[in-house]
Amino acid sequence: MAWLAPWSAILPSLAALAVFDASAWACLLCFTSYEERLQICQIFTGLDSPDLGKCEEAFADAFKGLLDTEINYEERGQLNDAFTQMTHSLQEMAAAQGSFRVAFLHAAERMRKIILQLKEVQACIPPCGLQEVTRRFRCRGCYSKVCDLPLDCPVQDLTVTRGRQAMFSCTVNFQLPKEEITYSWKFAGGLRTQDPTYFRDIPRAQGYLARIRPVQPTHRGTFSCVITHDQRPLARLYFFLNVTGPPPRGETELQVSFREVLRWVPQEAETIEPWRPSLGELLATPGALTPGNQCLLAALVALASASVTVLAWMFFRWYCSGN
Repeated sequence: MAWLAPWSAILPSLAALAVFDASAWACLLCFTSYEERLQICQIFTGLDSPDLGKCEEAFADAFKGLLDTEINYEERGQLNDAFTQMTHSLQEMAAAQGSFRVAFLHAAERMRKIILQLKEVQACIPPCGLQEVTRRFRCRGCYSKVCDLPLDCPVQDLTVTRGRQAMFSCTVNFQLPKEEITYSWKFAGGLRTQDPTYFRDIPRAQGYLARIRPVQPTHRGTFSCVITHDQRPLARLYFFLNVTGPPPRGETELQVSFREVLRWVPQEAETIEPWRPSLGELLATPGALTPGNQCLLAALVALASASVTVLAWMFFRWYCSGN
């Protein structure tokens, strides 16, 4: 008989669907359980009373007006507390042998007034972004939903003259969370695109403002800014920068050539050995015997001659002293 256990949990839900029919997903079922509603009707009519089914139908009919109710998602806790208090009040009225039809109508009217006093749902602000402040709770289905808008915002075009400044502001027209907001920038060179495969990260770019100066033709392309909250993207903004105009007046052909030389990197560095010629090769080289070189050569010859003279004189003194 163990296989009957799951059905014992499912049968109350099926019974609730049969009783409440089209209004089975009203706010009443979102914030109260089937056991609570059944217990209230049993107190009103008795456990085995033939009016038990009529009580459940009257309970559902009284709250049909709340079927399509939408509330601010942040107000769910307050509305849940209100339904809990309503359940206790109905139990007290049932114990006092009151009329369940009158009690249910009064309870439903009171819940309508409470819902009207809740914070209103904020409207969606197009054209893009995950707008958590607009999240709403729907009683038809008991689920929450945010605006059905794309994360990618339309591309904004910006034309800047070469050599001037370009400024991008990564801001949206809807409210962002106050904490844990980060901004990351990317760039797709030469393209006007929203395809993420073409973008590369710009590591040093942080914050919601980005500035380029001076603008050069290499900056032409699409800049992307991703707004993230707690590692969850909220919006992606795109800025296409188009660079126009001739080079600045002070830029001459020599400066352009010099810049090209600085950008050039040799593929293979050649090793050059120094030239060490002999005396004969040096004398044979045209123009080698300059006046300066001639003076140096004469000084070397004189030094060598003096050295030989001194050595000969020392040898003669030594020889004479021995005899």
